[in-house]
Amino acid sequence: MESKPLSIYRDGLFDGRMALITGGGSGIGKAIAFELGRLGCSVVLAARKAERLESAVTELSAAGITARSIVCNIRDEEQVAAAVAFTLEAFGRLDFLVNNAGGQFPSPAAHIRTKGWNAVLETNLTGTFFLCREAHNAWMGEHGGAIVNIIADMHRGFPGMAHTGAARAGVDNLTKSLAVEWAHCGIRVNAVAPGIIFGSGYDNYAPHFQQVFLAMADNIPARRLGTEEEVACAAVFLLTPGAAYISGDTLRVDGAGSLWRTHWEVPPHDAFPRYGGQPLPGESGGSGE
Repeated sequence: MESKPLSIYRDGLFDGRMALITGGGSGIGKAIAFELGRLGCSVVLAARKAERLESAVTELSAAGITARSIVCNIRDEEQVAAAVAFTLEAFGRLDFLVNNAGGQFPSPAAHIRTKGWNAVLETNLTGTFFLCREAHNAWMGEHGGAIVNIIADMHRGFPGMAHTGAARAGVDNLTKSLAVEWAHCGIRVNAVAPGIIFGSGYDNYAPHFQQVFLAMADNIPARRLGTEEEVACAAVFLLTPGAAYISGDTLRVDGAGSLWRTHWEVPPHDAFPRYGGQPLPGESGGSGE
């Protein structure tokens, strides 16, 4: 079994607490489950693939973490309601919700079909809303709690994956809206925006895209990719008592990548229209539009 790093937080920090984590069968979701579980939190993992869930629960249980799982497609309102009900029946409370489930595929915007666009929006944005709404209505609205939404580095657009950029930007705004609407319920809502993270999803990419993915480190000031554990630590921090005055915020975990160069190359061209003035140095002219 792969060894897991020790937590930076004190033992027993989340004793008696309970978390529902979507997309918890692998990757960042599983890393968050380990981080919370080592601190005494019980966890319910929700995802679409039963095999991954069962494997993750076995790993967590072997580490002494109380873990359960339920198959759930977050695009389905009934399955979302069932996952929250299962959590409350199993543990009698829901202190934390981590919306980590998502999905996308690399594609220029002009090649994204309507079916693919809708699937990504429904998973990343609508599914997150379903979970937040159900958690609020079933438990947190009366008892308080904390929600963390895992989004993406889409602050300068997301060329190459416009569908997920639009969806994650929507979740960023939803995070802010719910932080205000639900503050009087004692609910904090925040988001974590990972940059380029090396993890279990790497093997799902085609070989040519794997090389592109690894080369992205050249466009990050940290000069390396991030780890799933680094994202998990950030998410867990937003659930700790030390983050009690933080709500409606998005924490970037990207090695300052969002502040530096983009990963999308714009080829040389003279197609962009201009208005007024003379051609500038290096210009071949302008359309005059």
